[in-house]
Amino acid sequence: MKIEEVNFEEKSLDQEVDERKSTINDKGEIICFHCGDICPDDKISIGDKYFCCNGCKTVFEILDNSDMCQFYDLDENPGFSLKAKVQAQYGWLDDPEVIERLVDFRNDDITKVTFHLPQMHCAACVWLLENLYKFNKGITVSRVNFTKKEIFINFDNSKITLRKVVELLDSIGYSPAINMSNLSDNSKKVADKSLYYKLGFLGFAFGNVMLFTFPQYLGLVKGSDDKFFTFFSYLNMFISIPVLFYGGYDYLRSAWLGIKKGNLNIDVPISLGMLSIFLWSVYETLSGLGHGYFDSLAGLVFFLIVGKWFQQKTYHAIEFERDYKSYFPIAVTRKLNGEESPVVVDKIEPGDTIVIKNNELVPADGVLLKGDASIDYSFVTGESNPTIKKPGDKIFAGGKQMGGTMELTVTKKVSQSYLTQLWNDSSFDKKDKKIMSELADRIGAYFTYFVLIIAFLTLFAWLVIDPSKAVFSFAAVLIVACPCAVALSIPFTFGNAMRVLASKDFYLKNTGVIESMQNIDRVVFDKTGTITHAISENIYFEGNEKSTEIDIMIKSLIYHSSHPISRQIYEYLDGNILDVDNLKEIVGKGIFGEIEGHSIKVGSAEFVLGQRDISNTNTESYVSIDNKYIGKFVIGNKYRDGVADLIEYLKGKYKLSLISGDNESEKSNIQKLFPENSDLQFNMKPKDKLEYIKQCQDNKEKVLFFGDGLNDAGALQRSNVGIVITENINNFTPASDAIFAADKFSKLKNYFDYILGVRKLVFTAYFIALIYNIIGLSFAASGTLSPVIAAILMPVSSVSVVLFGVLSSTWLAKYYKVV
Repeated sequence: MKIEEVNFEEKSLDQEVDERKSTINDKGEIICFHCGDICPDDKISIGDKYFCCNGCKTVFEILDNSDMCQFYDLDENPGFSLKAKVQAQYGWLDDPEVIERLVDFRNDDITKVTFHLPQMHCAACVWLLENLYKFNKGITVSRVNFTKKEIFINFDNSKITLRKVVELLDSIGYSPAINMSNLSDNSKKVADKSLYYKLGFLGFAFGNVMLFTFPQYLGLVKGSDDKFFTFFSYLNMFISIPVLFYGGYDYLRSAWLGIKKGNLNIDVPISLGMLSIFLWSVYETLSGLGHGYFDSLAGLVFFLIVGKWFQQKTYHAIEFERDYKSYFPIAVTRKLNGEESPVVVDKIEPGDTIVIKNNELVPADGVLLKGDASIDYSFVTGESNPTIKKPGDKIFAGGKQMGGTMELTVTKKVSQSYLTQLWNDSSFDKKDKKIMSELADRIGAYFTYFVLIIAFLTLFAWLVIDPSKAVFSFAAVLIVACPCAVALSIPFTFGNAMRVLASKDFYLKNTGVIESMQNIDRVVFDKTGTITHAISENIYFEGNEKSTEIDIMIKSLIYHSSHPISRQIYEYLDGNILDVDNLKEIVGKGIFGEIEGHSIKVGSAEFVLGQRDISNTNTESYVSIDNKYIGKFVIGNKYRDGVADLIEYLKGKYKLSLISGDNESEKSNIQKLFPENSDLQFNMKPKDKLEYIKQCQDNKEKVLFFGDGLNDAGALQRSNVGIVITENINNFTPASDAIFAADKFSKLKNYFDYILGVRKLVFTAYFIALIYNIIGLSFAASGTLSPVIAAILMPVSSVSVVLFGVLSSTWLAKYYKVV
């Protein structure tokens, strides 16, 4: 469900009172200004505003003192009744152990926490909850996930505590669902059984209305026993009141809120259909003209709710983790019995020892066991100042190590939903337009107007031709209309495509990446670790004769680096690992450290020698010990399998570029791979790569960038689509839009074909829905389709579109040999 932004103008409280309905209803009862319940008396009040309890009065005072009375403009009575609510005792939230288990992140300054709020139900809730900072300045951020009924809160530890945050939520009617499952790291979701209760009631009501209407089904004549017919007609009418206002409440409320905001959503025609049948039936019953169509109304609402349940069960059955939280290809180095080996993060258990190197992400909470930790929590807090930790200190997931290698003892399983939040942080959002979403919004906006026009034309036509069919035909048109393709084809078709690609180690951030890839003009490649292997067998040392001692010092230093060249040298050398002091790695240049009193530098000629070596013809890494040049490692480039085929495939569709931080030693070989009009740039620093992407975009080009994620984060973030090619390292890059396993590189062109082809399936779903609506509306307008049958067909059509999107996108993956 999409929650639209609402803009407010500043109003005085007197103006707000004038614009609100009177606090006295038609029966002379006093209405609570906050929640709309009946007040027992007029003792609790503030000026002209009356409240049913002190709880509602307190919430109003909080809103008033915070200049947030615009809350009441979103709905007539958006608040919750607090009449029977006793302020919960949350003293146990001061327990450090409980706090430890509940929070996502905590340091000396800020805390991040996620709560499930079952009471969240409308746009007013979203607006209020995202303005929590106005209640207490200690709350810095509050973001709502409406579909999951979750709120993500950041707060300042010096101004407010976790307990006070929970008490604040409780005081305004949104008590967090905190139970033992939260403290055991299980799911925080709380089952919502209201749909089942509603189904039970509607099934009972539908059966009884059918039973009371049984004489008419048998064709009995009304005149034979007027009192009998009248009694059961009135009984059906009274049963139909809760059927409409309880069973159809969600539709009616959604339609009303949409109308108030000037947005005619699809619930508007459905609500009109239900109301028209109900009002006409009431008219017939009260006037004595007939018994009405209460059986049809009960059947209509019942089957609408059955359809909603059927949709939810179907969607759950084909659930493909649209939040993709279980698909992050993050590996971490686990140390077991003195041996190090890479493992997928979801296999990490509390008690395991993991090794985190320089520039690698901490995937799980743990206690520092060994090494000096300098943690950059900018992904979490936005602040890039490193936090220094010592052995025994706790380290939270989401930080990036900016020093030497450290070892952690894991204390909590990896929370990949938390990593999902990092990957989707607003600071990494792309601002390019999503054409498919705009198309869906535009079609959805026009669809409701079209349906309403057809419905009223049908009503007026039948009032002239045969008034007895007018209301039924009018309601059938309103109910049978199905915007399911617009609403469901993109999330389910693209969502299933994400699942398929993830199963083959191509992990997309969201469906918007698929949309963005449809409009790319230029594809830009990094070289080292992207189109070339991170590990090459063609490597040798050139320079003064090395000793075993020097090999060990070099290997010990580069052990702490994740750069592809460093990893190649590490694999090439033999020896044990020594401790390194004063370790420092400069992105795009090299690494420095001290070992047993010797200072060692490994990196570019400019970093090690102080000047650029323009005579070299290979990828080279220079070494100096105690500022004395020792020699250099010469690395032969080994191109990934499928590079030539991929470039041949891309050159007919896009402009191509290569931007590399290496020298021009490989230029002649690269020119053989790329077409003549390709732009090949060398000796580019990370900043130069970023400027190159900006320049392309200034020329109105949409750019897709392939990088290794280690020294090109700026280019990845700036590009319209940024894809990281990763080996089996902990290469989590929030700036990227996708993460791709390097060993599947040869299949990239298949993935491109698949992603571009998926969009055609969406348009096919639109066409199917168009045909369905033409046929359905034709039968409905002609008076041959009852509203009950229309109510059955509507969810069936929705599910059919979902199944088409999932099955067709799965078939397409096989067609393009993705799976």
